Amino acid sequence: MKNTPKQVDMMHVLTPLPVPFPHPRTKTAVSHSRVSPWLSRLAYTLGQSLVLPAHFDQIHITGQENLPRTGPVLLAPTHRSRWDAIMVAYATGRPVTGRNMRFMVSINEMKGLQGWLISRLGGFPVNPLQLRLETIQHSVELLCEQEMLVIFPEGNIFRQRHVEPLKRGVATIALQAQSKLTAQAPEVQVIPIDISYSDLSAPRGCQVKIAIGQPLNTLDYQKYSPKQASRQLTADLQQALEELATPKTLKGDRLSEPEPILVA
Repeated sequence: MKNTPKQVDMMHVLTPLPVPFPHPRTKTAVSHSRVSPWLSRLAYTLGQSLVLPAHFDQIHITGQENLPRTGPVLLAPTHRSRWDAIMVAYATGRPVTGRNMRFMVSINEMKGLQGWLISRLGGFPVNPLQLRLETIQHSVELLCEQEMLVIFPEGNIFRQRHVEPLKRGVATIALQAQSKLTAQAPEVQVIPIDISYSDLSAPRGCQVKIAIGQPLNTLDYQKYSPKQASRQLTADLQQALEELATPKTLKGDRLSEPEPILVA
């Protein structure tokens, strides 16, 4: 019998709500989110030269030309493995774009030494069962400060090929941030990213494909009401992720479609 992936509904409460957001520079309870320069350099060096080459056969990356080098960016990857955050950093982080990354991370992952490291590499906690307003505010603030933010819109890890129905939190946060930016500020761009492993359990020696899609510009949704804009942006993101995932063909445990690659 085929197992159905278990889902924790992390983002269902992030639908458009008439909640007041502070000025983008106002600090909140989760404003401790930060990136340690020395620790970030060490993490990228170890990841690129030791961790990823030791575990994966090859990492294929396409679409890096779609990554904005400036302005507010919300990266929206599919979620297939605990490796995904490292994959996103490898494909889009400072060595590629010259930019630090901020991650929304389940509070269950923010414990002990791992939590200490994540909090100093741009991660900040989200409680999947009781989302705090400060978490939403902090996400909006980061985009208003021209940061690059990562949120997994499926809400949980799904070890499968197809894209799960997306939560509307990504769209809501992106649109809320856009509404707070001045007319002279760069627009918020949402970047769809599909991550696919040749073996769904991502064992040692498997291959990885990372496909980065074209940006979705939040300014294109200003013609809608806030609720309609959130729904439409979510639908467009869903379609973009599905299109990125569809061309991939797998042959056994190997990725058979030839593409430009970066070898880990």
